[in-house]
Amino acid sequence: MIDPAYGAMTILGLGVITFVTHGVFLYPKRAVRIPEWLQRGLKVAPLAALTAVVVPEIVLSHGELIHSWRDARLPAVAAATLYYAWRPGVLGPLVAGLAVYLPLRLALGW
Repeated sequence: MIDPAYGAMTILGLGVITFVTHGVFLYPKRAVRIPEWLQRGLKVAPLAALTAVVVPEIVLSHGELIHSWRDARLPAVAAATLYYAWRPGVLGPLVAGLAVYLPLRLALGW
């Protein structure tokens, strides 16, 4: 069992680190100049993070690459991608992917 004092020190330390790192950008005395290359990188950071989380969920099963094309996730991703290419947005591709995934998973057991 973990000593409660260590837990409290961890939470306090994380709070201090969060406050300091946010304070660097939120409370400067003068404007912080960020290089153009870093600004471009920060614009795509959310997409990169989302990709890093979603792609392994699509192509891996129990920590290994999927072995067969008979996996409901692959046609669902294809359907969502095609829908997004047709009409960009969030809800449409989500519904299209689920409309393909659920029947394959529930009815066919893929």
